[in-house]
Amino acid sequence: MPRSTETAVRIEAAAETVFAYLDDHRHLGTHMSASSWMMLGSKMDYDFDAHEARLVGSKFGFHGKILGIALSAEQVVTIRVPPRLKVWEIIGVPNLWVIGRYRMGFEIVPESSSCRLRVFIDYDLPQTAPARWLGLIFADVYARWCTDRMAKDAAAYFEKTGAQTVASTS
Repeated sequence: MPRSTETAVRIEAAAETVFAYLDDHRHLGTHMSASSWMMLGSKMDYDFDAHEARLVGSKFGFHGKILGIALSAEQVVTIRVPPRLKVWEIIGVPNLWVIGRYRMGFEIVPESSSCRLRVFIDYDLPQTAPARWLGLIFADVYARWCTDRMAKDAAAYFEKTGAQTVASTS
């Protein structure tokens, strides 16, 4: 996938604790399940299989409408190595506006009394117009917003224990 971005934060918590929190995909998806300006005031609903995205092969997805137009994507967990790494990717053809197929995940690196969380996405532009045109304009901004929200929302959750943000990178 030719495009990618990532966001990294330092969290003052054990890697196992951070992984357990983020392994619940509802925590990762809060930026899409709440109305926001990036979602044009809309929100997405998540669907999970019986394993709730906590096993390799577990399937989950989201669906909703933005400006009355249906959006959806089905995903599968492809890598899960607690407490270090989790990766999921699109299966089938997504019905999205600004990005096409993607692979996304998080990596947690333990440090002395904290850990470093890196949230990343590798993605394509949508294949057909007009979504491809929208992707040319907005894909990079949207992908950055997603990784920023996931990483910074996790840091905010653990802030009670002294989370500190470190530089974001692309």
